[in-house]
Amino acid sequence: MDKLKVITIFGTRPEAIKMAPLVKELEKKEQIDTKVCVTAQHREMLDQVLELFDIKPDFDLNIMKTKQSLTGITTRVLEGLEEIFEQEKPDLILVHGDTTTTFAGALAAFYQKIKVGHVEAGLRTYDKYFPFPEEMNRKLTGAVADMHFAPTPGSKMNLLREGVDPNSIFVTGNTVIDAMEFTVDDKYVFKNSELNNIDYNGKKVIMVTAHRRENWGKGIENICYALRDIVNENKDVEIVYLVHLNPVVKNVVYKILGDVDRVHLLAPLDTKETHNLMNRCYMVMTDSGGLQEEAPHLGKPVLVLRNVTERPEAVKAGTVKLVGTDISTIKKEANDLITNCKEYDSMSKAINPYGDGKASQRISASILKYFGIEKSEYEEFS
Repeated sequence: MDKLKVITIFGTRPEAIKMAPLVKELEKKEQIDTKVCVTAQHREMLDQVLELFDIKPDFDLNIMKTKQSLTGITTRVLEGLEEIFEQEKPDLILVHGDTTTTFAGALAAFYQKIKVGHVEAGLRTYDKYFPFPEEMNRKLTGAVADMHFAPTPGSKMNLLREGVDPNSIFVTGNTVIDAMEFTVDDKYVFKNSELNNIDYNGKKVIMVTAHRRENWGKGIENICYALRDIVNENKDVEIVYLVHLNPVVKNVVYKILGDVDRVHLLAPLDTKETHNLMNRCYMVMTDSGGLQEEAPHLGKPVLVLRNVTERPEAVKAGTVKLVGTDISTIKKEANDLITNCKEYDSMSKAINPYGDGKASQRISASILKYFGIEKSEYEEFS
């Protein structure tokens, strides 16, 4: 056959971080005609990643609008991709994870009978509203996918239980670990001067992100009150909270934590700044999904500010704890890690179950084998 035409589609910063090393790996393959389409579901934060990895999209739908709805995102992606697919006629499209771009991209390809590869497939909470809308985005994408790139054996088992053809599942590890091999530097100097002035050796610096829809309102309030108490009760603690720009989150955070000593409220950082802050910090508290994979790679304990996670491997391995949004529970678990060296060491030294930096290589090899271009074997991640 002629060159295999592959279009990689993503639209948010987390997707871009995890797809960037795969894009770079596909570019090395002479047998693949690789193109990139961004939806720009998130504009500014997406562009930061594109610049970092020197990725120039072939197509940019630029769909982001003020106060955009899930319905609006879905319809704009469907309409934009329809024209691109009709023009390009790709053999395979690749989408990542659980965003609305992911689901709409897979659906648009299905409508034109184009094969779909789902990177980071098989994660489940089995509660369709937690995380919302990500759980159903991921399941619905899986329903139309032809190739399922599961990051862990546990993700593969989820897919097998749902009746997915075993021959279509490839255990690869998570591509975010590939990305961190590029972004983390022990000698890194932050662009943000406030971060350069923090004493990472003399203080226990806690990196925080919390912004998920299911935590809006009472959840974010509780998290902020807990953080206020933690820093007030522990004089050797500083907190760096990367505050989401959405006013629903930002206004609450600044109201409760805006005047608290040793609490640094910063806008979201670009990928390299974020990964290097994580590398310097003492521990992480987050309701994010991706940080549950990234922080353990750097030996940082993670307290997850959610009641459920689609990443149970880290909980089982001991690198992550689910603490929810109850104030007393958050404080107890954080204080245990701040004051109990044995507890901290057990989490920080646990083995990261998410990857070895070779996920993109495994995915590209799987694609070439699936389409009969190369028959070389490779070892799955375990």
